[in-house]
Amino acid sequence: MGDAAEDRAKAAELPEGDVIRILLEQHARIRDLFTEVKTASGEARQTAFDNLRSLLAVHETAEEMILRPVTGEAGGKEIADARNQEEAEANEVLAELEKLDVTTVDFDTRLVAFEKSVDDHAEAEEHEEFPLVLETCSPDMRRQLGSRLQAAEAAAPTHPHPSAAGSTAKQMVMGPFASLVDRVKDAITKSGS
Repeated sequence: MGDAAEDRAKAAELPEGDVIRILLEQHARIRDLFTEVKTASGEARQTAFDNLRSLLAVHETAEEMILRPVTGEAGGKEIADARNQEEAEANEVLAELEKLDVTTVDFDTRLVAFEKSVDDHAEAEEHEEFPLVLETCSPDMRRQLGSRLQAAEAAAPTHPHPSAAGSTAKQMVMGPFASLVDRVKDAITKSGS
């Protein structure tokens, strides 16, 4: 299983704004949020899960839109396809988790399995995809990709959308509309609390 401190240490070795640094820092935050969800209770648990769900939705969408095409062009089409497939599957599970009450045993059971699959996915990215990008892209290109990734994240959906997951083309077409709907839904939910 991956470790948040290890992700942060690897990230710190890369320049600020580097796409791989940004993604490693997000992997660390995702791991932290899984721990928060598992240890929190009541409203704090729901908030921690909402933060996890939002970060995962945004993170995966941006990876599919920005990183996967670069990975494919660098000779890693099979790697990119495998990661996209994993993200499509994770999106389905995340959508199911979102519908569950976070205080139930069913939620706990599914969360544990989901955390394992997310961790396996992150480890595959860190050991197969990220080294390929680091090897084939200059530091300037990786900073440009970092800027593009952050722009994509700013406009990405904050909830899972399984019908678009795993496809760069679908993310480009459906993402902005889904994001608008999600952000309105989030604002309404927040205003009601």
